[in-house]
Amino acid sequence: MILLSSELSAQDYQFDPPWNTPPKSEVNFTVYGIDNVPDLYGDINDPQLTVFFAGNQFMCIDDLLAAFKTKYPKYTRIFVETLPPGILADQIKEGSLVIGNLKIELKPDVYTAGKGRISQTPEWFTKTEVYATNKLAIIVQKGNPQNITGLKSLGEKNVRVSMPNPAWEGIGKRIEEAYVKAGGDELKNSIMVTKVKDSTTFLTHIHHRQSPMRILYNQSDAAPVWYSEGVYQKMIGHPVEMIEIPANENIEAQYVAGLLKNAPHPQAAKDFMEFLSSETAKEIYKKYGFDTD
Repeated sequence: MILLSSELSAQDYQFDPPWNTPPKSEVNFTVYGIDNVPDLYGDINDPQLTVFFAGNQFMCIDDLLAAFKTKYPKYTRIFVETLPPGILADQIKEGSLVIGNLKIELKPDVYTAGKGRISQTPEWFTKTEVYATNKLAIIVQKGNPQNITGLKSLGEKNVRVSMPNPAWEGIGKRIEEAYVKAGGDELKNSIMVTKVKDSTTFLTHIHHRQSPMRILYNQSDAAPVWYSEGVYQKMIGHPVEMIEIPANENIEAQYVAGLLKNAPHPQAAKDFMEFLSSETAKEIYKKYGFDTD
């Protein structure tokens, strides 16, 4: 039997995104499990600026856009996507993206992602700049029922792992590096080969949403995430705990913004690039657990 949204209680969707405050409107038709698009923001109709953010920055968007509009009040219509960086790169290459019945053909003015992803297409950009860094952590259910102590715990047979798919999530490859640091190729292969085959490792489609949701709904026991994602889940009161990863097993990721050569709004793109390097933007990123030094 298929349960319709109306047949499910609010409890069934209590942790569903969006986790931010949606824009105001006279009509709101967000229906959890049916019509809910948390990673598209703002004005899709004739925007004055379009930014594609690697999705794990989603918690910063409200504050960033508010601060940018305060500094540049002439920009009132801004459209943002916070999808996996590989999906965004494909969208830029192919020229469109479909979500459900919605087709988006907007071209970005600015694309932000990890340094590795940006370095794959230097021909796309007139300018690139590092503006923040991050590291890894592990999130678990409140009380840590499986007694997860670190990355090696994720190789245990009884531990259900939510893991970003390295095919389109840059964090996936970086977590694999951390597995090798913590336990060699044996640990990496255990989590990414053996446990994928027996379904105790789940590969996500949109890690920055799926991994915390799988922890919150008791579908997974542990999820390696960006440190900022763990900070945010605790900030908004979700029942999770964060296991820190020691420096000798961790990695550092650099976030890079690229101004597109064919940016539809070149001046807006320049203004936003400048804003991302400002002290105001840095304070916003620090608030959510990123580093900007």
